[in-house]
Amino acid sequence: MYSLIRKNSSFCQQRAALSSKCNLPDRLVTSSSFCDTVIIVQDIDVEKLRILFIKSVIILNNGFPEDDNIVNIAGSDKVEGSLPQEEESATLFSWLLGNINTFLYIYVFFWVAKRIIVATKDRWCAYVMHLCTRGVFVELEEVKKAFFESLSTVVSKDAELRNKNAIRILEIGPGTGVNFAFYPEGSHLVVVDPNPCYKDYYYDNIKKFSHIHAEEFHVTTGEDMSMVPDNSVDVVVVTLVLCTVQDMDAVLNEVKRVLAPGGKFYFMEHITEFDLENHSFRRKLQHIFTHYIPVWPFIFDGCQLDRDPLPNIEKAGFSKVDAQRYYAPVPHIVFDPERPNLKGVATK
Repeated sequence: MYSLIRKNSSFCQQRAALSSKCNLPDRLVTSSSFCDTVIIVQDIDVEKLRILFIKSVIILNNGFPEDDNIVNIAGSDKVEGSLPQEEESATLFSWLLGNINTFLYIYVFFWVAKRIIVATKDRWCAYVMHLCTRGVFVELEEVKKAFFESLSTVVSKDAELRNKNAIRILEIGPGTGVNFAFYPEGSHLVVVDPNPCYKDYYYDNIKKFSHIHAEEFHVTTGEDMSMVPDNSVDVVVVTLVLCTVQDMDAVLNEVKRVLAPGGKFYFMEHITEFDLENHSFRRKLQHIFTHYIPVWPFIFDGCQLDRDPLPNIEKAGFSKVDAQRYYAPVPHIVFDPERPNLKGVATK
C-alpha cells in the first residue's frame, strides 16, 4: 500500500497519527524534509514506487487535488482526482523556471565556444590541412604527376621568361604547397589564398624546392584577384579549391582575365558522385555531410562535397576544355566521399 498525507502538524504528531490509523510500525513511516508531504511505504514494489515518485512530484508542486487528508493509490496507475492538463503544464513551467540558471550556463558556454572557434578558424583550418598533407600518399602523387606532366610543354608569352625557358604559374589556394613537386624547372610562382595562416607553412615548404622562384603571396579570394595584372600568367592551377569558393563563375572570369592568350587552366577537384547507378549511397552521404551534418564545411574551410564545376567551366568561355571524371585514390575510408574527381585543362 502507498499513501500520501498532507502535513498539518509537527512530524511527530503526524507519524503517531499515521501509525495509529494504518496500524504501521514507526520504522515504515518516512517524512520528506524538503516538502510538506509524508510518504508511507509498505510492501514495496519497484514499478509502483516509480509511479509513486512521478505522482508525488506532481502533488508536491501543485498540492492535493482534494481536501481529503489521505489519497490512496495502492495498486492503481491513476491518482484519484488527477490534475488537469493546465496544472501539469504549470508544473513543467515551474521546473523550467527552477533550472533557468543551468540553461543560462549552458548557453553561455556554447556561445563562448562558438566565438573562440570562429575567431581562430583560419589558424586551426590551416593546421588541419598541414596535418592532412604532411605525409606522402603515393597513389595520389602518381595521379598528380601524370596530370601535371604536360606543364613542361607550356611556352611562356613573356619574352623574358621564354628566354630563360621558364613560365609563370598562378595557383589559387595553394594551402601548404602540395603541388610544388610537380612544377617544372624555372617556374615563377604567384599564389592567391584568403587564409593568411597558410603563409608560414607555404614558405617553410617552398624552401625544399629550389627549382621554383616564389613571387607574391596575395591574401585574397579567387573572386577578386585585381592585384594580378591582365594576361600576365601562363598557367593557372586549382586543386581541391572550387569546392570552397563562394562564386565559382566569378573565379573562372578572373582566371580568364589573368591568363595570357593561349594560357592553360589546370583543375583537379573532387565532385559530386556521378555514377548513381552503382554509388547512389555515396551521393546521399555527400549531401548529408555537406548540408545536414556539415562536418566537411566545418573542418575543411567551407568544402562542399556535392559540387560539379565542369558545367561552369564549359560555359565560362574558354576556347577548349578537356576534362575527365574519374575515381581518385584516397588515403583512408573516411575520405571516401571525396573519391569522385574531375581533372582537366582549359585553354584561353
